[in-house]
Amino acid sequence: MFHSQQTNETLRNSDERRSFQRVAVSLQGRLMLENHQEYDCRILDMSPGDARISTNAMPVKGERVIAYIEHLGRLEGTVTELRDMEFVIALNATERKREKLAAQLTWIANKHELGLPEDRRHERLAPRQSRSELTLDDGRNYPCRIIDLSLSGAAVDIDVRPAIGTLVSLGHMRGRVVRHFQEGVAIEFLALQSKETLSSML
Repeated sequence: MFHSQQTNETLRNSDERRSFQRVAVSLQGRLMLENHQEYDCRILDMSPGDARISTNAMPVKGERVIAYIEHLGRLEGTVTELRDMEFVIALNATERKREKLAAQLTWIANKHELGLPEDRRHERLAPRQSRSELTLDDGRNYPCRIIDLSLSGAAVDIDVRPAIGTLVSLGHMRGRVVRHFQEGVAIEFLALQSKETLSSML
């Protein structure tokens, strides 16, 4: 009975991972195998459910791997596929962590489309509390997800596309729509936010 339940759960988790679409990325990091040996690595593509990693490490199928990746932080997973100089891990993550990863990957995939310079004045971070509301000047409000946030602006995943130049409120922060992209809009705040204002969301 236990074996059957475990098999069903494994299949369900496998189906769930396949339902995520991988995004091509190039993110540097360090990983550690179960024997505590560390290696430089690079994520080639990933989804909120799995990641393909290029490295000199030689893990075995089923081995647990921990990685620290730029822009994403700590990732943990189990090796599911082995290839020449690369392997795939199924990520061990809570639903909340997967949502955060989805937001971070959306930002990475769209940052060039957003037209934001690489030397942005303020670092953009994926918030811990990503769900918010965008309110227009006429009082209409729409649920949204904050992809990332900085002292000077935010990228927001939302179903509507207010015209560029539209004044909006993201939570308590006032701003103006400055760009559209596939998942939503980029907002520039009317006033520079303080770190204290954003700390509750990060």
